[in-house]
Amino acid sequence: MNTGYKVEYNGCEYEVEHGDAFDRGSADSYYGRSRRPHRGGVGGDSGPLKLDLTPQEIADYMAGYDWNEANGDKKDWN
Repeated sequence: MNTGYKVEYNGCEYEVEHGDAFDRGSADSYYGRSRRPHRGGVGGDSGPLKLDLTPQEIADYMAGYDWNEANGDKKDWN
């Protein structure tokens, strides 16, 4: 079963899976959190929180954060 989705942003295509760096970047933006590149740590099969990322994973996290910022999708806390 494919649980991921594709995102096109800034000339790149991302195959996003729950807990990967792009997903965590977009989630941090959505919830109004500051940038803290990481992946995993969200339960299910995402694995433990990982802060020691490759340069590509850091770039993917930043792209996910920026993508969500550009789309303006933010948690409504009311």
